[in-house]
Amino acid sequence: MKNSWNQWIYKCWAPVYERIFNSGMFLKARQKVFEDLPIEKGSRILFIGVGTGADLPYFINKGYEITAIDFSTEMLNVAKRKFENKSVTFYKMDAQQLEFNDQSFDFVVASLVVSVVPDPIKALNEGVRVLKQNGSLIVFDKFIPKNKQSTLKQKVLRPIIKWLGTDIGLDFYDLYRNVEIQLEIIKDEEIMMNGLYRKIYAMKKGKLS
Repeated sequence: MKNSWNQWIYKCWAPVYERIFNSGMFLKARQKVFEDLPIEKGSRILFIGVGTGADLPYFINKGYEITAIDFSTEMLNVAKRKFENKSVTFYKMDAQQLEFNDQSFDFVVASLVVSVVPDPIKALNEGVRVLKQNGSLIVFDKFIPKNKQSTLKQKVLRPIIKWLGTDIGLDFYDLYRNVEIQLEIIKDEEIMMNGLYRKIYAMKKGKLS
């Protein structure tokens, strides 16, 4: 997947995204992912790949300072219209090259974005880079179920689904190896579709001695 292709495909997805990915089982999944998060008032929160803003209702009006980025102008415009009177700062930005200083945020949300970007390792590295020490990262996305391999069906479907803008063949722990010296996984929880969609909750380690 390339950024130019992603821009085009998500321009197509933008008008219908909410009806598909913020209803039914996806709505229930989001509710489960974002329930009871230990975030202090005043925390600076970054949404990487905010899309149409489907996750924002779980965070607004709670005393947080929220920044949200997306690479798709059309998806971002939907989010801006939905939350124009809320205290959210929106930017068009590439998740693989965040324009923020190191350790800028207390909490980073990467929801259904790691499997979308052309270089998921770079995107995860960037999310960790801008996270403060002892800050938290939550990843909600589709990965090969833990301790399993891709099925033949998944291998056949993977290139077709990638054409539609997402990857169903990523192994989170292959990505994690690039940041494990900085990041500690606190919880890895199956959310839906027999573990294909997972919630990864992690914390950035303090300064290494």
